[in-house]
Amino acid sequence: MVCRVHFIFALFSWSTAAIAAPALVAIDVGHGGVDGGATSARGRPEFAFNREFAGVLAGVLRERGQAVREVNFAGDIGSLVARPQQAAGSDFFISIHHDSIGEAWLKPWVWEGSEQTYTEVKRGYGIFVSAQNPDPETSLRCASSMGAMLRRAGFEPSSWHGRKHLPADAENGVWYYDNLVVLYRTTLPAVLFEAGVIKHRDEELQLTDPERQARMAEALATGISACLFVTGKSARE
Repeated sequence: MVCRVHFIFALFSWSTAAIAAPALVAIDVGHGGVDGGATSARGRPEFAFNREFAGVLAGVLRERGQAVREVNFAGDIGSLVARPQQAAGSDFFISIHHDSIGEAWLKPWVWEGSEQTYTEVKRGYGIFVSAQNPDPETSLRCASSMGAMLRRAGFEPSSWHGRKHLPADAENGVWYYDNLVVLYRTTLPAVLFEAGVIKHRDEELQLTDPERQARMAEALATGISACLFVTGKSARE
């Protein structure tokens, strides 16, 4: 049973001012210029969503006094192995993505004169960890903390991932994905975050809403900071 996040609330002062030496969080933008990732219901590449939200999260963390290392914000890192390598020396690694769905669950529609596809059966966030990560305990602890803060802020995890992945903390939307390169080819505790399903027409629009992005980033930042504070990862000297 994954650790309860209640002890985090008791120990964390809810202010990064309590952290004398802030943790260094590496934020990776999933996909890039050559591989744009999934395509949204309205034809926008996933990389554009990833870069936009990663920028919001980076801004929130910095406003809280956290140190941030940007990875692949220009979209020019083609190698998956190179991403965690560029994050070396950080305290935590989070790869930002947006989700899609299999072809069998897609329906056709036309958006602004262009044929596109969408789904109605999957939406919500997902957080992935790898049991092969060099620090799976911290990875899972942070993932659960992030998920708990997202749920507290009103976001709902997708249960769809249970079709393919073993639950790590299903209540908070955390799943095992052991063979993800960015999660196990690293020296850091790491998670991959799927902010939502861009093939879902309604959720796609929500995912581009600045207010919603800020609220989601605040929840993630709180979860990350709380976890790293409790585990001592923030004590960088």
